[in-house]
Amino acid sequence: MRIIITGGTGLIGKPLSKALAADGHEVIVLTRTPEKVKEAPVGVKLQKWDGKSAEGWGELADGAGAIINLAGAGIADKRWSQERKREIRQSRIDAGKAVMAAITAASNKPGVLIQASAVGYYGVQTGDAQVTESFSPGGDFLSKVCFDWEASTAPASKQGVRRVVIRTGVVLSNEGGAFPKQVLPFKLFAGGPVGSGKQWYPWIHIDDEVRAIQFLIANDKAEGPFNLSAPNPVTNKEFGRLIGEALGRPSFMPAPAFAMQIVFGEMAMILLEGQRAVPQRLLELGFKFKYETALAALKNLLGASASTNGASSASKPTEEKQPEPVAAGKE
Repeated sequence: MRIIITGGTGLIGKPLSKALAADGHEVIVLTRTPEKVKEAPVGVKLQKWDGKSAEGWGELADGAGAIINLAGAGIADKRWSQERKREIRQSRIDAGKAVMAAITAASNKPGVLIQASAVGYYGVQTGDAQVTESFSPGGDFLSKVCFDWEASTAPASKQGVRRVVIRTGVVLSNEGGAFPKQVLPFKLFAGGPVGSGKQWYPWIHIDDEVRAIQFLIANDKAEGPFNLSAPNPVTNKEFGRLIGEALGRPSFMPAPAFAMQIVFGEMAMILLEGQRAVPQRLLELGFKFKYETALAALKNLLGASASTNGASSASKPTEEKQPEPVAAGKE
């Protein structure tokens, strides 16, 4: 199966492209600067694109098994000036338009389109409610970005392409994203809750993120929105406590909300607000999480550190039975 990935050099795209190539698929990663990609996974081809059109790559979509659209400027990479907010939104819309141009021009349409989004789609006013895929979008900046991001490829369904929208939570990975920054204060004995600590933290281990995407590619019944977050979300305070437990470090040093707002500006909402998102539709389709609990995920990711500090460490989950790996779709 030929699989095209936009945003394939990012936090999710790198391990995903590696896993798909290992399954024997022809994986093509679209990148603006292929010359700057130091180590592409074995079997992954880099294809240059401009991020906003199908020029130079669109013909690859003809007969492709899947297109995975992950592209977009990093949400937390820079402070949110008005220009940065415009870039965050426009980069996603441009990528979606490029994907749609390729699909529209293809005489043999791709089998499935995986469209990235985030649980931020639901907004910051969901409280303690268990947020399933049936919830309406919120009205804040990130909600509107997610809504427009999803809408950018919505016409694919009318062209007969099975379209799956993945609303991802906070991805836990040692290779980047928010997680290493969250862990650092705890290693320095300065970790603790952010703001009130009562806000929900919808997390997912990077391994389960990759496996879930593979599962959704392979499952012909998968269509529409899916929350990609672990089945057991925790509060920010509880997540911090579990980091401390895994590392053998205290977790009582709070980061006040006003301090976060001074440092990060409007972007502080990412830290101070959250959704109690649950993967209802994914579980209904039979997906089995490898890391169902935050403690199991943290022990895996912080295994070396936890072992050093006398805490129980694990290279595999310890709190749930290991499911069989989910392979991507066959040729």
